[in-house]
Amino acid sequence: MQKINAFIRSFVIAVSMYSRIPVPQFAWKEEDMKYIFCFFPWIGAVIGGCIYIWNMLCGFLQVGTLCRTVVSTVIPLLVTGGIHVDGFMDTMDALHSYQTKERKLEILKDSHIGAFSVIMLAAYGLVWTGAFSEIEEDMLLRIVCGGFFLSRCLCGISAVSFPLAKKEGMLYLFVDSSHKRIVKGALYLQSAGCIGLMLFWSPLTGMIVTAASLAAFAYYDYRSRKAFGGVTGDTAGCFVLLCELCMLVAIAVADSVF
Repeated sequence: MQKINAFIRSFVIAVSMYSRIPVPQFAWKEEDMKYIFCFFPWIGAVIGGCIYIWNMLCGFLQVGTLCRTVVSTVIPLLVTGGIHVDGFMDTMDALHSYQTKERKLEILKDSHIGAFSVIMLAAYGLVWTGAFSEIEEDMLLRIVCGGFFLSRCLCGISAVSFPLAKKEGMLYLFVDSSHKRIVKGALYLQSAGCIGLMLFWSPLTGMIVTAASLAAFAYYDYRSRKAFGGVTGDTAGCFVLLCELCMLVAIAVADSVF
């Protein structure tokens, strides 16, 4: 019974931390944070579900491509409150500062935004919007929506597997409190299930998307170690966005080529 309560509390904390979905509030204790990352991917499932329903509604109501695409782009922001976008912008500022590791970590904590974060976010939005506008088949849309789940599985795996850049902050607190063996097992199992579903929908596209996500995962490991000495909460948010963009572009390109 105690373990069930810990799972429930971890689920509530995960939803509260990584989304704007209303949940009961309570004081967080260390034992309540053991399994947070197990439930992190399900925020992606909510995002994917909302985008899929919206696009089905657009088809029924004959909504234009521009409106369909723009709203689909905004839905992740509405669900998450922009927490990963904040990490993306902080990371872009730090990476483009070309300073020492120590200085880059300081920039990550700076609440101000720089020119590079704005430029890179605008570029990200344009690429995302353009790529999503090419997604018209239902099968491809399903895989896109599944990508929100997979990106968070990989992000959770990286959090409990990659070195941490600093021993402070929310990510460190969650990782330090995690039951790493159970969390890794749950995330690997969920990743395999998501990839299997993508391959079932389309073997070729599923393989391409999986390769794109793993390439983003490997790049994230390399870049975070080199630039920061490990991962942080901000770099984790940046990875979620970049992984989703890589998968979306891969789907759009695969649809055009094949």
